[in-house]
Amino acid sequence: MPRPHGNEPETNKMELTEAHHGINLVVETTDKVYIGRFDNSNGFQVLMHDCAIHAIETPEAAEEFVRTTAKYGVPVDERDVVFDAAGVQRVRALGDIPKD
Repeated sequence: MPRPHGNEPETNKMELTEAHHGINLVVETTDKVYIGRFDNSNGFQVLMHDCAIHAIETPEAAEEFVRTTAKYGVPVDERDVVFDAAGVQRVRALGDIPKD
């Protein structure tokens, strides 16, 4: 799973239950990264809108995708996405991602 770039502390991590409706999130699961507008979660599934979806091949490639998306905007792959909450590994607000 992607970890902070370089020696950055992991201070921008949040819990899915803390996310506000409509906020742009980076949600990392065991095999994919979802970046889009959070709608809700019932504890079993997560609903997001206007999502970019990236398969995790390496942690470095996934983090590069996240940083590029933070810098240039979300390349929407799917308008509405539902996925299992059980696979969520890490949640971050897109606005907290460094844009370098």
